[in-house]
Amino acid sequence: MSKPRTLETFDDGTPEAPPPPRIRPPPLPGVWQVHDGWVVHPLLAPETIRALPFQLDLARVAIADDLLVVLPTGLGKTVIAALAAAEVARRDSGKVLVLAPTRPLVLQHAEAFHAWLPSLRTARFTGTVRKPVREGGWDGADVVFATPEVVANDLAADRYSLADVGLIVFDEAHHTVGHYAYVAVAERFRRDRRPAARLLGLTASPGGQQARIDEVVGILGVRRVEARHRDEPGVREYVQPVDVEHRWVDLPPEIQSIQAALRVANLREGRALQRIGYLRKKPLASISVKDLVALRAEVFARPGPMVRKFGPLFHQLVLLHLHHALERLETQGVEPFVQYVERVEAKPKPSRGDRAFLKVPELAQALAEAKAILATAHSTSHPKIDALRKLVAEEFERPRDRPPRILVFAQFRDTIQGIRAALDGDGWSTGRFVGQSTRDADDPGMSQGDQSTVLREFRTGRFPILVASSVAEEGLDVPDVDLVVFFESVASEIRAIQRRGRTGRSSLGRVVLLLTRDTRDVGYEKAEQRREEAMVRIVRRMSRDARRARASEGTPAPPDGPDSPVDPPQPARAPRRTSVAADK
Repeated sequence: MSKPRTLETFDDGTPEAPPPPRIRPPPLPGVWQVHDGWVVHPLLAPETIRALPFQLDLARVAIADDLLVVLPTGLGKTVIAALAAAEVARRDSGKVLVLAPTRPLVLQHAEAFHAWLPSLRTARFTGTVRKPVREGGWDGADVVFATPEVVANDLAADRYSLADVGLIVFDEAHHTVGHYAYVAVAERFRRDRRPAARLLGLTASPGGQQARIDEVVGILGVRRVEARHRDEPGVREYVQPVDVEHRWVDLPPEIQSIQAALRVANLREGRALQRIGYLRKKPLASISVKDLVALRAEVFARPGPMVRKFGPLFHQLVLLHLHHALERLETQGVEPFVQYVERVEAKPKPSRGDRAFLKVPELAQALAEAKAILATAHSTSHPKIDALRKLVAEEFERPRDRPPRILVFAQFRDTIQGIRAALDGDGWSTGRFVGQSTRDADDPGMSQGDQSTVLREFRTGRFPILVASSVAEEGLDVPDVDLVVFFESVASEIRAIQRRGRTGRSSLGRVVLLLTRDTRDVGYEKAEQRREEAMVRIVRRMSRDARRARASEGTPAPPDGPDSPVDPPQPARAPRRTSVAADK
């Protein structure tokens, strides 16, 4: 691999020698062949990719037309990209550009392609905490793996052109909305692309709302959407079952007392906003953080002098603080609640709303009771902690030929600290996986290099339990995770699908959700289920409509040529199961 070059040395004015032309191997009939259950292609290393019919079918579509693939996690979306890339490179139709949201995911794709397509020349363009770094050059590479921010900035500076690209891959394509860097890259690709170039989007979860999915499809500019569900014929026999279990806990009376005080304060501030004409579209108990953030924009959008907007904005900020405080108490625990309040108190320049929040009478009462609970010997911050400790002990007692791998997801960094302290206190070895931002000396951020190191150590078994924030939800391939734990429910169908997708990849998967009765956990779980069901309906309809449109245009379906798998299918595995358990 060539010496890494930083942004400052990427173009020093010295012309580079043109790369030597790569020898193009001859084509095979039907693009791919299958031998003894393995895919055969001139650029594929022998016996590296198993021949799964749905992967070959989707790869055939990808080299024929722009395509968005919606496929459950663990079913080899990267394999589909590699199969398409192999044929694009064989035809010498241009470079392959593979985009992924994070540096660890970029490195993961690069390692996989190197194993499957070892003859291709590669480059990696990623970002570090301080500046972009390039490993290899654009001109000499057949495949470039990159984060979208680096590519968007390079295109803005005219360092290279997407007219050189024969296939561009957008991994985790559901990010192609709003101001994310995928949007700028997709728009530039549509403008500069060569006639035969192709775009391939990959995602397990495009979203649960028609408008969001339409936005993704529209920005990518794809005509074809191909979706496969876990239970469909041709897919279910290759899917590992995932057992989803709900474990319920109850708040103890002393925490319920704090909960009641905070609910009174939330209700009072919400009614104050209703009296002046806001928050009237849904019950106050159903108001979410998203609603409160949108409320701020609504206040500014209403006509009238600015002086009349100070009151609504004041109540909006107080209610937002109370909402965050109550959510941390109900779903995370007493200690995260106290830490949140103390973080507001420690602001060097608190706003008027911050100061008003800290003066709420019920908050003062709740804070005093919470600190008294934490001062009590042997008390736990939340009953979920005890449920998690029991769950981990059960997992280690299960008979197996190796120590289990357990991945615990938690929404907030404060909770991650508490979870690790409890599990470490029980004698288990844990790792930590969080984002790059550093809040204080006790909670430092992790560089992308640190993240890669932690993932490698988790894979190799240096520690059996990884406690992670949302940074670990997307795309990271950690083989043989036996148990994924949601410390809380998440309302986002995208995030829930990504979390579940970390298990059930090469063996039976198990997911356990820790939920608290009579809290926001309940509402978030119901919302996620509704959105996921809606997503499945929308994507299936779009895929079906696209097939009908192609049929009316006379466009042939992907052929079943001589490259179609001839090996008998594997025995059908059991479909995904759902079980419910209650800890009282």
